[in-house]
Amino acid sequence: MKGYVQVYTGNGKGKTTAALGLTLRAVGAGYKIFIGQFVKGMTYAELESLGRLSEQVTVRQYGRDVFIRNNPKPEDLEKAKAGLDEIRVAATSGDYQVVIMDEGNIATSLKLIDVDDILALIEAKHEGTELIITGRNADPKLIERADLVTEMKEVKHYYKEGVKARVGIEK
Repeated sequence: MKGYVQVYTGNGKGKTTAALGLTLRAVGAGYKIFIGQFVKGMTYAELESLGRLSEQVTVRQYGRDVFIRNNPKPEDLEKAKAGLDEIRVAATSGDYQVVIMDEGNIATSLKLIDVDDILALIEAKHEGTELIITGRNADPKLIERADLVTEMKEVKHYYKEGVKARVGIEK
């Protein structure tokens, strides 16, 4: 199987959810999946589900348990660099058929990692590894290089009515 590069971006809900749906499909096909989550260090319900699939799915988080709004701290940069290094190993090893860089686009827009490092990773990845990169604000260079780009567009969202993220639905 030839591995392609997919980018899920845009302001709408569903980018990580789409990547997790692909994970579920890949597990059903017997594939091994590596998920690296940038800027996430909090507990999310999907971690519980993915933990039950630990024979096939490896999940690592490269963030603190806070949201980064603007200026990342040195610790954020260190975690992101370590994450990129670990994802590079996973993507080039041939051990995983799917590698997901969850919030990889956010990591580049916050300057935690450089888009050129992701482009180099794409060129170095194992030919049979599918690479999925999620998050808002995908860099134009990454969009140009990707084989598939899906933009999630927000049309309407109940957050604007004051609904907070709900366990099992948004978190």
